[in-house]
Amino acid sequence: MKKKMGVAGNLLILLASSLSLYLFLILIRFLHKVWWTPIRIQYLMGSQGIRGPSYKFLHGNTKEISNMRRESMSRPMDDLSHNIFPRILPHVQSWANIYGMNFLNWYGSQAQLVVTEAELIKEILNNRDEAYPKIDVEGYAKKLLGDGLASSKGEKWAKLRKLANHVFHAESLRSMIPTMITSAEMMLERWKQYEGKEIEVFEEFRVLTSEVISKTAFGSSYLEGKSMFEMLMKLTMIVSSNAHKIKFPGISHILKSEDDIESEKLEQGIRDCIVSIIKKREQLKNGEESLESDFLGKLLEANYETDKSKWISIEDMVDECKTFYFAGHETTTSLLGWTILLLAIHKDWQEKARKEVVDLFGQHNLNSDGIARLKIMNMIIEESLRLYPPVPAIKRKVEREVQLGKLILPPKMELYISPLALHHDPQIWGEDVHLFKPERFAGGVAKATNNIVAAFLPFGFGPRTCVGLNFAVIEAKIALSMILQRYSFTLSPTYVHSPIQVFMVRPQHGVQVILYAISA
Repeated sequence: MKKKMGVAGNLLILLASSLSLYLFLILIRFLHKVWWTPIRIQYLMGSQGIRGPSYKFLHGNTKEISNMRRESMSRPMDDLSHNIFPRILPHVQSWANIYGMNFLNWYGSQAQLVVTEAELIKEILNNRDEAYPKIDVEGYAKKLLGDGLASSKGEKWAKLRKLANHVFHAESLRSMIPTMITSAEMMLERWKQYEGKEIEVFEEFRVLTSEVISKTAFGSSYLEGKSMFEMLMKLTMIVSSNAHKIKFPGISHILKSEDDIESEKLEQGIRDCIVSIIKKREQLKNGEESLESDFLGKLLEANYETDKSKWISIEDMVDECKTFYFAGHETTTSLLGWTILLLAIHKDWQEKARKEVVDLFGQHNLNSDGIARLKIMNMIIEESLRLYPPVPAIKRKVEREVQLGKLILPPKMELYISPLALHHDPQIWGEDVHLFKPERFAGGVAKATNNIVAAFLPFGFGPRTCVGLNFAVIEAKIALSMILQRYSFTLSPTYVHSPIQVFMVRPQHGVQVILYAISA
């Protein structure tokens, strides 16, 4: 009996020792990640002249960043200034002034090198040796975008990019123009009830761009996907409100927050909507009829592929649809909203744009040749994208130890690039950097930036430049031209200038203008 108890006791002691060793090793790994590694990286970067705010245990600088953003966006701007950089990204603006153009800050225990030097940004985004891939999308953002074109990497990204390029090439875009025109006509028909009155255009543009992406890419209507768009917007709000909250691995699986539960419901709801749209498209086809050449048609073709190098799964299709439904209307909605605001404030440029449109098209329908010749409109759009870039920050990571300029960067470091910082840099654009001056683009982007490559990044740069760039610009030109043919507009006294970032840069309270019909 005593012998058995002794054996049992020894087993318990061995088990306790093993458990203690296991917990000790976990503690060592934890401290290595949240204490030793940050100290080592801070020293490494400091020895190369890169400084920044001190690392705070566990949280890094996230609390400081959250407080600075909360303070900067807690109230509207005092005037109609376009100097939104210190409002949207106050930590980047403030710390760049203190520590230099490139500085180190911390997202929890994750080191982030903030880069605002155009030459280094060009090198990062060109990613010639694949040393600077996209960061891994995690948490709520993963639920929003999945592993689609915006977040995938390597061979999968190359396959998805090739498929998307096929849909958004020049000839395909020309075939989409009639649909864009019809959707804009539907919007302007609604606007007749607002003639001589105030109208909030940002929400109008959200419906327009949702309708356009639904019809051109998915062969459906906005109303069919309305509940999905609403769920995407709710999920976007959750992503933004949690952007600077540190989640520790494992805890969220045990203690789920309201946002965790809500985001899971939204993710499933969005998936169900997309699968329904996919099944409906499949049912419309008899086995002999070829699929349409829109985006959803190409996704289905890839899903039917027998060649594994071209095949994509249903989950891939869902992620791609989420990405394109979201990006396909958010970017253009932002662009249209801010451009109408700028033209409502600067009536001289509104008149110049209207004259160009009327000279080219009169009161008649637009055509692809004329759209390509809209030079003044193009200058206005580029200046709008400069002042109010839809995406204020881009992230990459360091795949392996690499030399960037004169810096040696350790693997796994994140790189934080801000188009907003570049677009509002007086050393690039001059002392009038915060003024709306479309004429700066009269000679093209290269001349406007004094040939500083990667100084203008509204749609990114390099191989991962947004595939929908031309789609968004053509859609914006069509909508703006058709508005200018029919209406003049002034800024409403009720407008409150309060730009915020909710994933993209948007007007917090919408854009209110007074519409005046132009007689034919």
